[in-house]
Amino acid sequence: MYITPYMLGYANWYSDGTSITILSFKLYTANILFFVPFMQVLLIGPVVYFYTKSLLNTSFKISKNDYIHFIPAVLYGIYSLIIFVTDKLILDDYYFYADGRDKDLANWYQVVGLISMMFYLVLSLRYYSDYKKLVFEKVSYADTLLFKWIRNFMIAFLAILILRVVFFITNPEWGNFGSQFWHYIAFSFVFYYIAVTGYSNIIKQTTLRNENLKVINVFDDENSVVKTETKGTSKESNALKWKDELSNLMFQKKLFENPRLTLSDVANELSTTTKTISSVVNSGFNMNFNDFVNHHRIEAVKTKLDKGEHTTSTLLGIALDCGFNSKATFNRAFKKSTSLSPKDYIEKLS
Repeated sequence: MYITPYMLGYANWYSDGTSITILSFKLYTANILFFVPFMQVLLIGPVVYFYTKSLLNTSFKISKNDYIHFIPAVLYGIYSLIIFVTDKLILDDYYFYADGRDKDLANWYQVVGLISMMFYLVLSLRYYSDYKKLVFEKVSYADTLLFKWIRNFMIAFLAILILRVVFFITNPEWGNFGSQFWHYIAFSFVFYYIAVTGYSNIIKQTTLRNENLKVINVFDDENSVVKTETKGTSKESNALKWKDELSNLMFQKKLFENPRLTLSDVANELSTTTKTISSVVNSGFNMNFNDFVNHHRIEAVKTKLDKGEHTTSTLLGIALDCGFNSKATFNRAFKKSTSLSPKDYIEKLS
């Protein structure tokens, strides 16, 4: 993003041949490419935000109202075009670029871009927070669908922007990028991080598809579906009965052994809505759906350990039989439930 003009400059694509010094680099005065707005800081924020929404919400599509977010970037593009027409076609002289400085590095543009990126990163993190809450409310394999890599990327990117503000306060040379080498280094780390983690996420999602793991859109509203209205209506007024039936269902049919169990699966078993089941789990058991199912899985694991099955089977094998889909998820859930690691629990039994 920042390096492109310099590379083109050294290749004589960014000059008319007259040398000047900018940012401690030997560059050239503006030719056609010098007028191109390479640094689209007003475009980065909206792109990250809408990419986040499309990644977490598979049914999301950009509406006409969403295009308003791209107006600042378009206006800056028009501003750059006006500069080009004025300097190259009308005056045939450097009026706007008389100071020999790239307008992409203008203080006002960098400040506005910084505010824009911070604003949209915060919006993206809020959207991710809503997604995370819905995932834990609707599926029993929430850890698999968390997209932690994009959350970590946004946090790292936001930290860089905040760090830049701190540096500006301590050393107010906003436009002097050449002396702020730390910004390039930090941005490079974030760039490589998102590239590597994004690629690993693609592999992970491919593996999930090969395993036919149900991937649902947690933003979809499933609350209006009722299979048997009379049965569902009779139970709506009795929260305690709902709680008992839900507990009996989990113990008798052992739905928790299904590693792909979702809230809608349980609602279908009881012929009611997902809203009803979610309310019972939240208010009746003081848990979200993911923790509720994992609680039953942990109890099943503890029962097997009490019977000594770990002496004839691996701990991971027992966890998988009880519905967990990974060792890491099992270890976290077990420690959250018992305050002990599986190994410590077994030692305590001995």
